[in-house]
Amino acid sequence: MIEVPGALVAETSRREGERGRDWLEALPGLVDRALARWGLTWSGGVMHGAVGVVVPVRRGDGTAAVLKVSFPHPGNVAEPKALAVWAGRGAVRLLENDAEVFAMVLEKVEHRSLADLPDAVERVVVAGRLNRRLAVPAVGEFPSLKGVADEWAREIESRYGRVRTELADRLVGRALESCRELAKEQPNLLVHGDMNFSNILEASREPWLVVDPKGWAGDPAYDAVNLLRDRWHTMPDLAKTLPYQLAAFADAAELDRDRVIRWVQACAVKDTLWSAEHGEQHVRAGVSETVAGIG
Repeated sequence: MIEVPGALVAETSRREGERGRDWLEALPGLVDRALARWGLTWSGGVMHGAVGVVVPVRRGDGTAAVLKVSFPHPGNVAEPKALAVWAGRGAVRLLENDAEVFAMVLEKVEHRSLADLPDAVERVVVAGRLNRRLAVPAVGEFPSLKGVADEWAREIESRYGRVRTELADRLVGRALESCRELAKEQPNLLVHGDMNFSNILEASREPWLVVDPKGWAGDPAYDAVNLLRDRWHTMPDLAKTLPYQLAAFADAAELDRDRVIRWVQACAVKDTLWSAEHGEQHVRAGVSETVAGIG
């Protein structure tokens, strides 16, 4: 029986409360039942992310794979559906799935992620090419990015009325306009939804494969947001570097550069207002204001 990693226990308990603690208590049994059900042999140390455990295993034919068991949250429902639609096209293969207990057997990939690649432009080009391959018709039920854009508009409008910030009216107005227009013009394409460099892993079947999709239906340009959002604060000469990398991503993904920039600008405004309301202007707002002004 596995020992649940302490960091996962602490984070899940904090985030999910009693329901999370109940799930953590049941987790070793869920893993054991999945191993037995699919004839898997536990073959390595237990790993974890923010929402579950990943257990290295061997299948009955001796091939290596991983068993992933996630917390039963609505945000995790679409992951196996998206992997099934992609069927290995730019993404890890889904080998088994039990939607009732949020357990999957997945193709094994390497630990090295795209974040380890030293060339920043090469990273965004690789991600852009994968984004293009993943942009297939969203066959089935997936949450819509239209709802995300609508929610961003409501959040921006509400917060801007409550908090004092140096963010210019024109930037807030542009973000609101972008959210409302992006919400109207959503294609029905499958979008990863959390495409950051750490979710793109080295593999043997293909050079790089994505993992941990959220699974949205909508505009693939949205993936630029999470790809670079956690790197805004460390980019040298942000006002020049970020537009260049966004353009490289858009070109590799065969996306309209303006749509990519508008998603990022809207997110930057939303983040700036969140920072102002939560007293973190000195940490995030200055960078987000710079991002909001690009284009």
